[in-house]
Amino acid sequence: MFQTQTDMGLIGAAGRLSGLIYHNTVRTVRKSHGNALMALAISIFQSILMVAVFYAMFQLLGMRRAAIRGDYMLYIMSGVFMFMTHVKTLGAVVGSEGPTSPMMNHLPMTTTVSVAAAALGALYIQILSLVVILFAYNAYSPIEIYQPLPAFGMVLMAWFSGLAVGMVLLAAKPWAPGFVGIAGQIWQRVNMFASGKMFVANTLPAKLLIMFSWNPLFHIIDQGRGFIFINYNPHFSSIAYPFYVSLALLALGLIGESYTRRNASLSWNAKR
Repeated sequence: MFQTQTDMGLIGAAGRLSGLIYHNTVRTVRKSHGNALMALAISIFQSILMVAVFYAMFQLLGMRRAAIRGDYMLYIMSGVFMFMTHVKTLGAVVGSEGPTSPMMNHLPMTTTVSVAAAALGALYIQILSLVVILFAYNAYSPIEIYQPLPAFGMVLMAWFSGLAVGMVLLAAKPWAPGFVGIAGQIWQRVNMFASGKMFVANTLPAKLLIMFSWNPLFHIIDQGRGFIFINYNPHFSSIAYPFYVSLALLALGLIGESYTRRNASLSWNAKR
């Protein structure tokens, strides 16, 4: 009943927060499935299924000649991995516990811990899936990635952009849950085509390029392929654009989430 508040200092507070995020990340990963290996297997299956669908689509539509010169399957997988990382992170953040969740009644749980755990859990699953699939494919057909560290950095950029968009939707979710659900679905469906998984920016005419250049994920995938393939140099995409757009969206999401959190306990129940 009675608790003594002690000043842990900056390092102690950071350690406590890291511990909370770690345990909630584990809970988030296991929440999707009781068995962590099954959660990983489901994610791997989803990625493989999407790769197979796009491979069949390229074959049926005769789009293989539009691919970058190099490993054809790596070209498809590069777009699928970044797309999956983006949309899975977005979905995890939007689905995380908000200020009205019963979990927020248990100190020191906060929405910051909830969002961080959801985002890190999605990243963990996607990275494991990526490593397992690439290892298995490399055993079958050896591949070479031109600049692996910058290429992995673009996967992290896809994760960061998904986190930023998810924060904006999460902030609006308590006010308009139906609209946010529809908006999230629309964003994912639009990115099935607008993310540029099926083509590269260098091959697009100017009138088509402007239809995709607004999308941060389009830039991320195109730049990522520039780091993966030695013979592709992206001229019409940028690393800075998705980074700054994601920062702006993240700031808006944090502001909106802060406003929602301050008002939820005062008037939320009366609105329902």
